[in-house]
Amino acid sequence: MSVNRRQFLASSSLAFAATALDWRTLLASSIPGAHHAPADAFTLVRGSVGTFTGQGGTIGWHIDRTCAVVIDSQFPASAKTCLDGVNERTNGRTLDFLVNTHHHGDHTGGNGVFRPVARKILAQANVPRLQREAAARAAQAAQPGQPPLPEQVYADTTFDRWWQLRVGDEVMSLSHYGPAHTGGDSVITFGKANVAHVGDLVFNRRHPVIDRPGGASIANWMTVLEGVVADHDGDTIYIFGHTAAAFPVTGGQADLLYMRDYLAALLDFVRGEMKAGKSRDDVIKITEPLKGFPEHGPLIPRVLTAAYDELA
Repeated sequence: MSVNRRQFLASSSLAFAATALDWRTLLASSIPGAHHAPADAFTLVRGSVGTFTGQGGTIGWHIDRTCAVVIDSQFPASAKTCLDGVNERTNGRTLDFLVNTHHHGDHTGGNGVFRPVARKILAQANVPRLQREAAARAAQAAQPGQPPLPEQVYADTTFDRWWQLRVGDEVMSLSHYGPAHTGGDSVITFGKANVAHVGDLVFNRRHPVIDRPGGASIANWMTVLEGVVADHDGDTIYIFGHTAAAFPVTGGQADLLYMRDYLAALLDFVRGEMKAGKSRDDVIKITEPLKGFPEHGPLIPRVLTAAYDELA
């Protein structure tokens, strides 16, 4: 795989209020039937790298004879299931790194489960701040009788644009390409296996969360996806943060470019509706499918609102 370090270094509100930020809503929209993830939710992707599908964003892992890394932590219950599975595969060795791809609760809510056994929690430099801000918004939006937020545990090690370290038999590189799904997204690449976890930069064939309060940019998201493809080769396997029920949690560069094309079509569609004189309220009520992207189903208010607000 060819990864160019120079390329790595070069590079209001939502209609649903705190939906993208409130773990309760994310919990309700997690993978169907995965609220009690079985141990066989562990799937080897290639080399020493695999996935764990449970309750929230897809967890990635690298485990070899001397090193263990987990990417994202979902929620406390499924984090415990994941950690139990990791311990079985490492004979209880200390976890070298827990990495957060970004700040959302379905990727960081289980940090407290991993904290006692992880040497370091690693994330892009914006993530701790965005996580604190999101937790504050979620607390303000909480209704009486709702369960409390999971314990907020933050990264203790951060990077700005690029970070790399040998982890056992692998080399792990982290890259931040700028605002996309949030203002703190990371791509985690394992060079030997040629596997990259892209977090929520890809919602495979489902409508994404576009977190404008958290720094999202649809236009730059498209550029980021192109940059990720340019920095990896045609054999790279990508791990996606979320996927529609009928689609896999891994794929190739064509899936990243499909996600780019979806975002471009979303902006073009909303731009056309705005030019036709439709108000924001009119636009977010549209429910027809986005032309060329039938797998996503009818358009929904959260993506239409984010696109309208960005264009406005």
